[in-house]
Amino acid sequence: MEKVITAELLTKRFGSFTAVNEISFEVEQGEIFGFLGANGAGKTTAIRMLIGLSRPSGGRAIVAGFDVARQPEQVKRRIGYMSQRFTLYEDLSIRENIQLYGGIYGLTNRDIRSKSDRLIGELQLEASANALVKSLPLGWKQKLAFSVAMLHDPAIVFLDEPTGGVDPLTRRQFWEMIYAAAERGTTVFVTTHYMDEAEYCHRVSMMTEGRIAALDTPRKLREQYNAADMGAVFLKIARE
Repeated sequence: MEKVITAELLTKRFGSFTAVNEISFEVEQGEIFGFLGANGAGKTTAIRMLIGLSRPSGGRAIVAGFDVARQPEQVKRRIGYMSQRFTLYEDLSIRENIQLYGGIYGLTNRDIRSKSDRLIGELQLEASANALVKSLPLGWKQKLAFSVAMLHDPAIVFLDEPTGGVDPLTRRQFWEMIYAAAERGTTVFVTTHYMDEAEYCHRVSMMTEGRIAALDTPRKLREQYNAADMGAVFLKIARE
């Protein structure tokens, strides 16, 4: 499979503090890649480098065929991103948000209209299309934000703890959307602090103190650490 993300000794320093310390990994097209670790492990900092929002202090990363340090704008055009914080405008309607982001992504007016209708139909939000986003429950907001991040058919979508705070049913529905995106060939790079969600990923990396401590499939990691589930794997890695 084609490698769509390659990181080689990727590093980020803030003064004397090293937030991300020489991490190296590859991600394939259509892969659901879990990027796990405790709060402060360096996950979000690493993502910000990979999407071209933060310049690396050392090493290099190639995302969607472009160098994140030298070609950040080309990277941004080929990816989708959903941050920890809700990314849509709550004082705009559902349809207005879709139109706004469609313009930001460079879609034509015709594409924006057709994709808006398709997205609203897929989410079954026809009756609420002109309602303000702030009126939606959190779970629906998150599903809408993910769909908007996919609006321009990106090669890779980065999801930074997308299911934080939502109920278990909505989490399951969200992961169904992730699997559908991966089946269409989109690479999904996802961080989460829910260890059960690690089981849904094709491969998982575990970060501690800015480094990748382990990287493999969930099954192989459970076998390697003689653990019943990914939560137990994480605890063993953290203790080491």
